Amino acid sequence: MNSVRELFGGFGVLLRGLAIMLRKPRLFLLGALPALITSLLFLAALITLAVNLVDLVAWATPFADDWDNAWQGLLRGALSVALLAGAVLVMVVAFTTVTLGLGAPIYDKIAELVEQELGGAPEAPDESLMSSVARSVRQSVGIVLVSLTVTVGAFLIGLVPLIGWMAAPVLTAVMGGWLLGIELTTSAFDRRGLLRIRDRRHFMGTRRLRVLGFAIPTYFLLAIPFAAVAVFPAATAGGTILARELLPETPQEPQDRLNPHQAPPLPPQGPQGPPQAPPQG
Repeated sequence: MNSVRELFGGFGVLLRGLAIMLRKPRLFLLGALPALITSLLFLAALITLAVNLVDLVAWATPFADDWDNAWQGLLRGALSVALLAGAVLVMVVAFTTVTLGLGAPIYDKIAELVEQELGGAPEAPDESLMSSVARSVRQSVGIVLVSLTVTVGAFLIGLVPLIGWMAAPVLTAVMGGWLLGIELTTSAFDRRGLLRIRDRRHFMGTRRLRVLGFAIPTYFLLAIPFAAVAVFPAATAGGTILARELLPETPQEPQDRLNPHQAPPLPPQGPQGPPQAPPQG
């Protein structure tokens, strides 16, 4: 496939999600409320970090206190950028996790609406509430921990002169977008019985550029606190559209659900039972 077409196609998925939400203004506004609440909380945390960033980086690099001012400024400036980029990554991923949890009924309704508009949606699997909540919390914690690991990696890469200063923000944007894609496609995958993160990663890996074309712009838009309020409902709808594009028309059942030792089904029998052997002449 054409790489540029795939990237722009991914961005088009976000626009399609926005178009669907604009046709449902009441649901759009309801979807914006949880994002508004979490935006205020994370904005306060980001401002606190930004105000104390210089002191924090100086505390983390005491070995540079006696350096020439120019080199000291370059190092600490690069580390400040890397740390801020990593913090934005963690905040966007955590923001998505908290917002999806806070507004779960609303975002489930948005995903259901998209499925109904596009047609062909299967029935949701029969899973107990406690099991669903436990699985969601476990997976969300895992995703946030991965984002923290990427943040540490970006901070260390920022120590490399020149190359590291450019590579760290790029790494956080790509990984942040990918983790965001994993979260925003959850509902559509769950509806099809694909409950593991491994399932989502597998299908996302078949069209990486399309996923990143959707997820990276969404990542940057969600990093803008009050833009995130309007973007989040559209991103939820777009995540459902994206998942439908990634999945085959008849999705395969996850392998761990199949019993490899199960005997194949018997052929159907007629009303008189299995056919009898012809009499010997």
